[in-house]
Amino acid sequence: MDGQEQSDAYAFADFAAPNAAFVERFLQLFPAFCCLGKRAESAVAVDLGCGPADIPIRLCRAVPRLRVLGVDASAAMIGHAQRAVRAAGLGERVTLREAYLPAELPGPFDAVVSNSLLHHLPDPSVLWDTIASQAAPGAPILVIDLFRPDSQDAARGIVEEYATGEPEVLRHDFFHSLCAAFTPEEVTGQLAAAGLAHLEVHAISDRHLAVWGTR
Repeated sequence: MDGQEQSDAYAFADFAAPNAAFVERFLQLFPAFCCLGKRAESAVAVDLGCGPADIPIRLCRAVPRLRVLGVDASAAMIGHAQRAVRAAGLGERVTLREAYLPAELPGPFDAVVSNSLLHHLPDPSVLWDTIASQAAPGAPILVIDLFRPDSQDAARGIVEEYATGEPEVLRHDFFHSLCAAFTPEEVTGQLAAAGLAHLEVHAISDRHLAVWGTR
């Protein structure tokens, strides 16, 4: 997402439903964390690969007093995120940082989330090692990503079913993202190598998998 065209297409696309579903899943999986009350004043979550910051904004609205650090490697995407945070009036609770993983982050964090970052990484261990080092003991962890279909024809079918009418740059990226994604079995092996074998891995749709648990 380094290019302006890619970043613009992604930032202006309608991902409201999947982003809302991500936050709703987090609330359902970790109700105790989401009901911290006054203790939430000191709680800080990190969103790895935050994109235009829709999920950090939604998390802050759902969990009063929670603060979120959004990290993304794309300067263009961070620009979109900054504008979105300002428009939401959440500048005091959402902080943004342009950085490639691995990076020095001000953790450990009270929660770690990541949506659709894993398949972008040449080395998937970068994400899991970052989570292992940056999640505080007991911190909720939720990662959602695509998983690789059985064939390129299956990937093309998914693009046709879910991205009809989208800009060609998004359709192109969606297809290649599906092909670059990992299977649930591969993710399970990655977690074991990172010392996170206790996290659960489940397919949650015909194209998405979720990883969750606590540190």
